[in-house]
Amino acid sequence: MKRRAAALLGAGVLALAACSSGADGGARASDGGGADEQPASDRTEVGALSPRIVLAHEGGVTTLDSSDGATLATAEVGGYVRLNPAGDGRHVAVSASDAITMYDTGLLVQGHGDHFHYYVQDPALTDLSVEAPMPGHVVPHGDRTALFADGTGAITLIDPAALGEGELDVLEETATEDPHHGVAVPLEDGGLLTTQGTEDSRSTVQVLDADGEVTAQTDDCPGVHGEAAAQPTDAGDVISLGCENGSVIYRDGEFHKVEIEGDYQRSGNQKGHEDSPIVLADLKVEADPAGGIERPTEIALIDTRSDTQQVVDLGSEYWFRSLDRGPEGEALVLTADGELNILDPETGEILHEVPVAEKWSEPENWQEPGPMMSVADGTAFVVDPAAQTLTMVDVASGEIYRELELPVVPHEIQVTTGTASGEYEITPGAEAHDDHADHEGHDR
Repeated sequence: MKRRAAALLGAGVLALAACSSGADGGARASDGGGADEQPASDRTEVGALSPRIVLAHEGGVTTLDSSDGATLATAEVGGYVRLNPAGDGRHVAVSASDAITMYDTGLLVQGHGDHFHYYVQDPALTDLSVEAPMPGHVVPHGDRTALFADGTGAITLIDPAALGEGELDVLEETATEDPHHGVAVPLEDGGLLTTQGTEDSRSTVQVLDADGEVTAQTDDCPGVHGEAAAQPTDAGDVISLGCENGSVIYRDGEFHKVEIEGDYQRSGNQKGHEDSPIVLADLKVEADPAGGIERPTEIALIDTRSDTQQVVDLGSEYWFRSLDRGPEGEALVLTADGELNILDPETGEILHEVPVAEKWSEPENWQEPGPMMSVADGTAFVVDPAAQTLTMVDVASGEIYRELELPVVPHEIQVTTGTASGEYEITPGAEAHDDHADHEGHDR
């Protein structure tokens, strides 16, 4: 059973019920890691955890407290910095120069018998690093995280649970046949889904079993880019990947093609949810757009059960940083009219349209700052770099409950909560132990 912290504590605070019991609740709440990398004297025990906002900007990484916008730490990082979840809900994978380095956001959850203890410490860039020439996609899935190096094709699989112990536990190191801009996805059965290609062309996706043997393959995914895990079937993982002739879906041990109208359609940016069979994706239909940038207004809702897609026209353009998913699988899209659109993924119905930014257009260079968001703890954390503001939106209600001024102009954002799911999780019956169970909505 899952419940969003927003409905319990408000003010964007994540609190894992101190008296919640049961094996499932204990195991999940410990996802943030057991011990910490800093001495115990440097940490403080607290009654609840506030999500922490990690921003990448020119010169490094800055972390803010979501409750009041206070700057908790700034780390200098050279080169262009990208951020990805590390997979444990506490660390962020920082990609810069030729390495992927773990950044500890300082949120700790420790199981103690039938309850939990919560600690905070100063965020810090760790020395847990993987060499990765031209660092690419970082994909947590199941209990492993895959780090891909575009410059070499190297794939490093780590155990994210070990990061909280101050260890980089490398489970496996492998590589694609040739370097390329690719991706790898760990599978629940111990296998691995990965792309194959070269710097000039890529159209192959393979699934390897735990012994490294190819068990499924498709060559019908030109320009393969972008991946998303959807609700699994009884047979295992369901993974959607973007191609330039319609997406391809790995399901029930085989690849399935999504039929499209025409010869070209690229959905290279995709967002999934573990409880939804629908994948949210961008929708580009121009193979050679004027000026080199296509500015689509339509998005795709890909049904991984039937290998079909529903197209929804939002009436305003968006870009690759515009997409995310809510705690119940809601499809979230930031559009250039300054609105956050919250959709029902099954029907395509727009549930909420929330003004969150000034009108904008996609930057000429994808590395430049533009509107973006990260979803955690039932909240969409929406950044408007031009105004240097962050707006917090309750996804369920579509209501804005807090706005912060930012000390930097960010180009990427990640929000951590201390749990890998990013949501408050309890076991049935645990509500009786929560003093805040009657509180509804966020403080304003």
